[in-house]
Amino acid sequence: MKITFYDTHGFEKEVFKKANEKHNFKIEFLDTRLTAKTASLSAGSEVVCSFVNDKINRECINVLSEVGIKLIALRSAGFNHVDLAAAAEKKIIVSRVPGYSPYAVAEFAVGLLLTLNRKIHRAHARVRELNFSLDGLVGFDLHGKTVGLVGAGRIGRIMANIMTGFGCNVIIVDLKKDLELEKNSLVTYTDLETLCKKSDIISLHVPLTQTTHHLIDQNQIDQMKDGVYIVNTGRGALIDAKALLEGLKRGKIGGAALDVYEEEEEVFFHDLSDKILKDDILARLLTFPNVLITSHQAFLTNEALNNIASSTLESVYEFQTTNSVFAKSLVQ
Repeated sequence: MKITFYDTHGFEKEVFKKANEKHNFKIEFLDTRLTAKTASLSAGSEVVCSFVNDKINRECINVLSEVGIKLIALRSAGFNHVDLAAAAEKKIIVSRVPGYSPYAVAEFAVGLLLTLNRKIHRAHARVRELNFSLDGLVGFDLHGKTVGLVGAGRIGRIMANIMTGFGCNVIIVDLKKDLELEKNSLVTYTDLETLCKKSDIISLHVPLTQTTHHLIDQNQIDQMKDGVYIVNTGRGALIDAKALLEGLKRGKIGGAALDVYEEEEEVFFHDLSDKILKDDILARLLTFPNVLITSHQAFLTNEALNNIASSTLESVYEFQTTNSVFAKSLVQ
């Protein structure tokens, strides 16, 4: 069976080659992203493998169907970039990797928060220039602070346990309550409005859907504490970027740590160091000393990459042998 990989990066090719020793699929790695214009490049394959910033809309799926694609294997947990209704109409199965390493993302979110709060990135840059001054590097203790977690699934639960380990009070918004988390005296469940009003730090851990798009908007920001810190390792469009920018400009938001961005598709995963950044909001955010932005790397650990590769190829193997995929990896 032949698989066409789109938007392939150097850090994952060798991992997939190693995982494929078990299956011996014929893999074609493409650097280009999967869109309606590039979908025809998969002709001759039954499977395409997609990354997070591909654009698999109805037009793209129509082309994939025309060239004989039967399975779209996402090497990500998120699937907001896929028109699932269009795929179902064309009888194309969509699989994903639901739990490659929740520890990787939760730990990275904590790392972002610590770095931003204690100005570690700025201190490092200073010392490299032999500037050992501590002025402007004052942070705050996490102990005793209230951390609001929007979403307490695999990643959110780990984040909650880490933050209670710091001695933080954790309040959670989620459709389902976790009985084990509720046993912790430092953890309580609440609604989004209360979370915004009470949290010193807000961290987002929900998927991007129609109901969570711009979950954090101007209205929610207005309800937050002055100086609130916001961390986002979920999906960029969970936050209205314009509202975030305005909140930072007027000092309502004390700091933002972002591993994702609303319009990241044309920017993240690329070297644009010799080009002009056309996204005015992102360019403005990068000028703020209290904003820390990374390029969608929260998942990037050895463990996560190996789990992504093995799980993705296992889904393809299951499709090859049964014309279906594991229930745990099926997008429905």
